[in-house]
Amino acid sequence: MVHALDAADVLATKREAFDLPEGVIYLDGNSLGVLPAHVPSRMAEVIKDQWGTSLVRGWNDHDWIDLPQRVGARIGRLIGAAPGSVVAGDSTSINVFKVLSAALTMRSDRKVILSDNGNFPTDLYVASGLAKLLDAGHELRIVDPDKVEANLGDDIAVMMITEVDYKTGRRHDMKALTAKAHQHGVIAIWDLAHSAGAVPVDLDGAKADFAVGCGYKYLNGGPGAPAFLYVAERHHGALNPALTGWMGHEAPFAFDLDYRPATGIDRMRVGTPPILSLSALDAALDVFDDVDMDTVHRKSVSLCDLFIKEVESRCPELELVTPRDPSVRGSHVSFRFEEGYALMQALIAEGVIGDFRAPDIARFGFTPLYLSHADVVRAAEILEGILRNKTWMQDEFKKKQKVT
Repeated sequence: MVHALDAADVLATKREAFDLPEGVIYLDGNSLGVLPAHVPSRMAEVIKDQWGTSLVRGWNDHDWIDLPQRVGARIGRLIGAAPGSVVAGDSTSINVFKVLSAALTMRSDRKVILSDNGNFPTDLYVASGLAKLLDAGHELRIVDPDKVEANLGDDIAVMMITEVDYKTGRRHDMKALTAKAHQHGVIAIWDLAHSAGAVPVDLDGAKADFAVGCGYKYLNGGPGAPAFLYVAERHHGALNPALTGWMGHEAPFAFDLDYRPATGIDRMRVGTPPILSLSALDAALDVFDDVDMDTVHRKSVSLCDLFIKEVESRCPELELVTPRDPSVRGSHVSFRFEEGYALMQALIAEGVIGDFRAPDIARFGFTPLYLSHADVVRAAEILEGILRNKTWMQDEFKKKQKVT
């Protein structure tokens, strides 16, 4: 099947850069991106020719030691960050801890961390745990997403927000909210887990203070790929991280017993970088080298709009929970259905892979680099058939697995 919108798709050839399984329509890029076709050969090179041959000399011979900065710089280009303000490594949760602890020391006279109930739970868990650890009277205040701006005040230390809601796809106005936060002297932290590689982000232009994000979703770095963090250049000299590991030391191989912080973003590094997973992420980022995020976003809007139209015309049982307005939407679309889990399992059995978010959300991610409009229409057709035939009612689709 060929769709008319695909004829004018300037990203159509990018599909060849990915190793897509035959017969699968992959709408789960917001949980795990598809394997870029050249990553296995890059990994073979790193494992056999670098690790296997150079052994420990690889840290110098292949410059493994600076891979976190190099990968960070490549991600920085996609999120509007100046060179030297992004570093890759650790997990998103650990990076949330690092940037939040640093931000709180910058507003030590305030005790409130403001977030919303559309934030990814790990961010909230980390904030709550850090508040208990500090034992200094900090409070995590959680409000509805549309109430964040109204709750910004002079008592808030940090505003910590996920730009694109992981369930609904609702997208905050980063620039406006950051400006409002700064009017009250509030530090702004942004989680870009569902933004980086999917929608245009301009951290420097928005004057964000800190940001974090993961490498395994739209950046296609592989399961559990390293995350990244951003610190605005204006804060580099004032950083006071709570995790002071040896890679954040001014001279790691001096082996001093006292910690002396490195300069700039390197101060936010902690432990030995995971070279294999960082190399996979580095290779995966090659697919972005000749595209700009505005082009990616235009196709994302087209794919999401078409999916919403097709599903609503075919499947009236489903309730759209994602904003229709693309200016306030990320690159995934969610529908509410009472038996959303069983519905998604039935879809996966038919080769359409999305995911489920409790309690009743069927979620579909649209990665413009490897999806076509024909894929979107076919996915909607299969969804329609499952609902019409009530395939989702089979017992096998109602048995929940550990990962949904």
